[in-house]
Amino acid sequence: MPRVSAAFFALGVVYLLLGMSWGMQMGGTEDFTMMPAHAHLNLLGWVTMSIYGTFYALTHASLSPRLAWINFALAAIGVAVMIPSLALFLPAHNVKFVPGIIVGELLTVSSLLVFAVSVYRELVRPRLA
Repeated sequence: MPRVSAAFFALGVVYLLLGMSWGMQMGGTEDFTMMPAHAHLNLLGWVTMSIYGTFYALTHASLSPRLAWINFALAAIGVAVMIPSLALFLPAHNVKFVPGIIVGELLTVSSLLVFAVSVYRELVRPRLA
């Protein structure tokens, strides 16, 4: 498995542990105010990271390490910026946290665009048979 795949899974596990703990806390207090941020953490932090990591593991022979690591950096920073900003925004809809949400969204979408380049590179690469 390429190191970048392991990095996606390692970070994804951290985000999943945080998301599960947060979900348990919400269930225990019966306060679901943070549900949107919790859902984004689980989907972007665990599911998306796992999909990226799996793709790069499956295409290890032809992947572009540079693109893969750029994908990792953008995704990691995007989630790390967006989720806390969203969590701070939600309780009182405090607009001063909206720029953090926007920056996180832009980084996350940028990571998806880099991933799309990797996917389409794999689609069009020459095959032996």
